[in-house]
Amino acid sequence: MKIEIKVPTMGESIAEATIGTFIKPTGSQVVPDEELIELETDKVNQVLYAQEAGVVTWNVSKDEVVKIGQVIGFIDTEQKAQAAEVQKEPSQKTSPTEEPQEKKAQLAETPVQKPPESEPEIEPNIPKIPPSPPEKGARFSKDLFLTELASAKHPPEAKKAPEQSFVKPEKPVNASERRETRNKMSKIRRIIANKLVDVMQHTAMLTTFNEVDMTNIIAMRETYKEAFSKKYQTRLGFMSFFVKAAISALQAFPEVNTYIDGDDIVSRGYYDISIAISTDRGLIVPVIRDCDRLSFPDIEKAIERYAGLAREGGLSPDDLQGGGFTITNGGIYGSLLSTPILNPPQSAILGMHKIIKRPVVIDDEITIRQMMYLALSYDHRVIDGKEAVSFLVHIKNNIEDPSRLLLDI
Repeated sequence: MKIEIKVPTMGESIAEATIGTFIKPTGSQVVPDEELIELETDKVNQVLYAQEAGVVTWNVSKDEVVKIGQVIGFIDTEQKAQAAEVQKEPSQKTSPTEEPQEKKAQLAETPVQKPPESEPEIEPNIPKIPPSPPEKGARFSKDLFLTELASAKHPPEAKKAPEQSFVKPEKPVNASERRETRNKMSKIRRIIANKLVDVMQHTAMLTTFNEVDMTNIIAMRETYKEAFSKKYQTRLGFMSFFVKAAISALQAFPEVNTYIDGDDIVSRGYYDISIAISTDRGLIVPVIRDCDRLSFPDIEKAIERYAGLAREGGLSPDDLQGGGFTITNGGIYGSLLSTPILNPPQSAILGMHKIIKRPVVIDDEITIRQMMYLALSYDHRVIDGKEAVSFLVHIKNNIEDPSRLLLDI
């Protein structure tokens, strides 16, 4: 019996997928629940599993675009796996006929002829051996005079060092380091690239900056992180504080929690926060639902769980759908300041950065504080500059004084 392998429903707004890696190629024996193939979508990669044991056969090729519900292969439960014969590559041909060994030996033994060194010219009638030198101030013969005269006209030339010939290298220096490789972009990378370009072309994106004093929140975290971890079985990070501060700001400035749909502006009455997570496949942005109803431990556990699933490729398409506001932290990679790009159709995104010690003025005195730059990118079509700046200042105030989050003020 042949069991069809179809492209499953993969979440809201996903109508097609791209054939990725064939984990089990055609002719492979498979068992139930064994991984067969990986499908790539614009949201996340999804692996299909075998329903029955048998031999798998595919009728699609790698990088082919398939539709939801399309039959891409089948499993023959009655066929036995056949051992695939390994095709041996033909041995490499012998190199072209080389020069005769006798000729090589002859060339090797032939010394390089050097040009003879030039010697000074000597007059033919002048004796080579001059007579004994006369006393000072007198000459004894005509021959001696002619010898002195010839020496003055033709001084001995200095010997020149043999010139070294320059041999041009056949290959550039470090040729092995100048290689290039070419790899086809994955489905996720192509979709990310297209969306980023689309955002820059079709939104009025603007970024406002501010800085936040992290000294108090760092001290608070150092004081309670061990007790927090022991009680809730999760670490206390900075992200939960920023999520809570963002929710407070969204409640104070609801126009930030909106998006454009055609000629309409849609306002959300809920608070779903997207958290950007970097993986080997690209930036993944899972959504934490109803953050206004979650506690600090709940938020930290949700972030930890999504981060693990994202790096293992275990996120489902539903985990990435929706979201009203995004937070991304480039500071963990050392970024001091950047301009985050909107996550459509959202209207705003908050960028966190590296925490460094800087001198600041407090009560007319210069002191060292733990400072972080914040960046808020927003769609100026729906959010005015005043609201954007006030929104970022609201987050700043809540982070610098965490008690505001507990008292909801």
